[in-house]
Amino acid sequence: QVQLVESGGGLVQAGGSLRLSCAASGRIFLIVAMGWYRQAPGKQRELVATIPRGGNTNYADSVKGRFTISRDNTDNMVYLQMNNLKPEDTAAYYCNAETLTVSGKRLDYWGQGTQVTVSS
Repeated sequence: QVQLVESGGGLVQAGGSLRLSCAASGRIFLIVAMGWYRQAPGKQRELVATIPRGGNTNYADSVKGRFTISRDNTDNMVYLQMNNLKPEDTAAYYCNAETLTVSGKRLDYWGQGTQVTVSS
């Protein structure tokens, strides 16, 4: 089992910044990719950004140029720096880890979510 714990959410005014962190722990053989997703009330969960272990980052069009995803493979951490926040960024943000077991099986894990609220 792998546990993901997010932190860094909160209330911020439009134009402000927040930095989300996610720590992965447990029986980790290899984390293939990590990412952030978000879900606003009444909406489906959507991709915000992903970062593979050694590849290119991927961002939703709505956050390009404002959000930056990064990871620390040594400590199994992933971060999301969010700048110039907008009210439409308000959502619960979830950390995701795509892992590979010793036997080669791919398993997905999710954090419990951290709330980001942007006031206008």
